[in-house]
Amino acid sequence: MVSPPSQYGIKYAVHIVSSHFGDLVAKVCECLLRRGALTHQNIVRFTEMSASQVKNCLLVLIQQNCVQAFSVEHPGGVGDASRRSTEYMALFDNIIHRMRLPKFVAVVSQELDKECVELFQGLLQHGRLTLEKMIDRAKSGREDCTAQDATRETLFKLVNARFVEHCPDPEPHLSPPSEEGAPARKRTKSSKVAAEPETLEERVLAAAAPMEAKRFLIMFDTATEEDGQKMGDSFLGVGEKRKSDALESDKELGSEGDRVLWRVNVQEFMHRFRHKACVENVRERLDGGAAVALSAMLETSRSMEKKVKTDISVPLSINTIYEEVMKGEAGRAMTLDHLRASLVMLGCERGADESYKIDLKNIIEQAQNEEVESVVLKKYGQNAYRIFRLLSKANRLLETDKISDTAFVDKKETPKILFRLWKDQFLHMEKVVVTGPRQTQFLLWKVNKSTLWPHVLDEMYHAALNLNLRVAYELEKENELLNLPIEKRSGPLEKRYNRIRTVRLLLESSLMKLDDAIMLFHNF
Repeated sequence: MVSPPSQYGIKYAVHIVSSHFGDLVAKVCECLLRRGALTHQNIVRFTEMSASQVKNCLLVLIQQNCVQAFSVEHPGGVGDASRRSTEYMALFDNIIHRMRLPKFVAVVSQELDKECVELFQGLLQHGRLTLEKMIDRAKSGREDCTAQDATRETLFKLVNARFVEHCPDPEPHLSPPSEEGAPARKRTKSSKVAAEPETLEERVLAAAAPMEAKRFLIMFDTATEEDGQKMGDSFLGVGEKRKSDALESDKELGSEGDRVLWRVNVQEFMHRFRHKACVENVRERLDGGAAVALSAMLETSRSMEKKVKTDISVPLSINTIYEEVMKGEAGRAMTLDHLRASLVMLGCERGADESYKIDLKNIIEQAQNEEVESVVLKKYGQNAYRIFRLLSKANRLLETDKISDTAFVDKKETPKILFRLWKDQFLHMEKVVVTGPRQTQFLLWKVNKSTLWPHVLDEMYHAALNLNLRVAYELEKENELLNLPIEKRSGPLEKRYNRIRTVRLLLESSLMKLDDAIMLFHNF
């Protein structure tokens, strides 16, 4: 289930949009993030911007995959026909993904050639492109036929690696409330496999998503754009034309026509980043052999995963895993017995035919626990770390004296630490009063992860926002120096230039590490 963005999450997303596309676009984006899906007219009303300004801002956000349009049919009154309206919904995750674009480029550059990286960067810059636009970008300095063939080949490589996909439906239609409110059908065994989307965002994205067979389908059409337009017009029903200027603008905002649009497949990168996080966590907790075994399992099963947050991996035979292990330099020294021992160390569930599957959700939860424990250690010290780790592993209410005895922390110091952690929302506290000859009050403590994890994530968004603001401040302060020609930077100016470069590198490196932690709690 998609959880609504937190307050600092919204501020962070708005800052990203503002720095990339300007304040006007950010104002429209913030309105959608805070108020939810809105019609064009309501956005105009809430932002107090002109209709044309809102329209242009929405066009930018849709082009950059930060907003999804969808249509909803509203039942009319007695004797009145139903009314259809177009609404716009901000996609919080896609906005945050804009800070990960350098990571996406790094993955592509490691696996594919320079031409693929250039085309991929063009997609990142423009949000979505047709093959025709890609060819136009590649024509500079080449003959037309050469650029056309090279671009098609490059696109094929990117699609084959699942780095690029078809864009979703520009304006999916959601069923009217009367249909959605109908009694649910009796669930069958097959319906349990794919649960119904729960939030509006999930419903809209599910309706807009292309079929899996079409998602990575490449059909190089040599027809002209005019022919394509005629073909698109032939699919329009008689009653589907707009009857007002406002609705015509909605159609323009929501649709690019029948041309095939391509965009970056963010889901593929999230799969890879999640797998990398699992492997690194296992490498630190266990050993290199277990990490190699897990990496082989994940690499083999990645194409079979239907969603990023996969709880249990698909079963794989020992021979299939070993074949993948042998492909890497680190795995060539492993014997079959060594692999089996590593799979046991990982806690893999073994099937009757010696197939293995692993609980990925458990690995992610351990990584999340370690991340929060490291925050507690840095912020509150060693004693607080021991107390928090004890309560996190216990996963139940513990009394103050019991915590002091088990964590080996002084009895006078323990209540102070507990209250400090509770005040900062790291702990949950309950008071229990025992009546008898003498009334006694006990304080019980526990780590409530259902409330703590969102709080930690919100603090991470806050820290990421502050780092971004600091980077912007440092660059603006030394703007003249950064634009100064190299031959004029000497002596004290050279020292100032080297300092700003070091500061920028440090801040951006910290931001990338913080983003890894944000993905761990939000995307994985």
